[in-house]
Order: sequence, then structure tokens, then C-alpha cells
Amino acid sequence: MLFVADSAKEKISELMSNDKVGHDYFVRVSVTSGGCSGLSYNLDFDNESQENDQIFEDNGVKVVTDLKSFLYLCNTTLEFSGGLNGKGFFFNNPNASRTCGCGESFAV
Repeated sequence: MLFVADSAKEKISELMSNDKVGHDYFVRVSVTSGGCSGLSYNLDFDNESQENDQIFEDNGVKVVTDLKSFLYLCNTTLEFSGGLNGKGFFFNNPNASRTCGCGESFAV
């Protein structure tokens, strides 16, 4: 399961409204090689499902990930932090053994 915190839900709703993204869109989360810790998160809006997609809905937000990425993201919570020292979107990933200082990459 992938989870969506209230803070992330509010920001996703705002972005979808501002960008006039249709109701058929969802949040796609994936993991790719790269970053200073070895793996990086990707977050985008999408409206096309792929074979082997894992589909979740939490807190009223539909989140989709590919099967390979899900192995790294299982039980992860998508969060958002704003303000002067805010990080933007970030992932609270219990599977990460270490993360980089900026929080954009991780290792398992």
C-alpha cells in the first residue's frame, strides 16, 4: 500500500485544479537509478495505466506505481511540507536504509 498524508492531498488537489488536470488523471510514483544515494523518486500526473501497474487509493487520492518501484515503495507515505524551509513533496519511506541530505534519493 502507498499512503497519502493530508498535507500531500491538499497540495495535489491544488496542483490538479491550477493545471486544469482532468479527473481521469492520477499521481504516478516511480523509483529510478540515480541520485547521491543510488535511487531517486519520480512524481508526476498521468492518465494512462501500464501493464503491471499497482493501483492504490488513499485519502481520496489515486496513486499508481509500476511493480518494480512498488518493491521499494511498499508502505511509503507521500507528504508535503511548505513554508520557508519546506521540502515540497517528500516520501516517508520505511524501506530506506539511508537517504541523502536533500531527501531526493535513498538506498535500501
